[in-house]
Amino acid sequence: MLFGRVVGSAVATVKYPGCEGMKLLMVQPLNRNLHPVGGIQVAVDVVDAGYDDLCVMVRSREASLSLPHEKVLPIDLALVGVVDDLQLQPDGVFDFTLKPGWVKYT
Repeated sequence: MLFGRVVGSAVATVKYPGCEGMKLLMVQPLNRNLHPVGGIQVAVDVVDAGYDDLCVMVRSREASLSLPHEKVLPIDLALVGVVDDLQLQPDGVFDFTLKPGWVKYT
């Protein structure tokens, strides 16, 4: 999984059969510190993301598996989640304490 920020939308006049009606967005890939990495790419939007949203993306076969209807399409990048809240921790720092509450499977 990758992070990316939506920077615009893309329009295709001709699409592969089965891809009609899919929303295409231009996405800037980000590293773990949310700095741009590489060039802007086009991704299929599965979660109705918008401009400047921080998104979670998947590549390869997982991208086409995320589509709601067709599963065998030549899709290489898909937006599968919109990040609402993100907390960055320094390397090696992780809070292992369990929060109070009840969990069914513990």
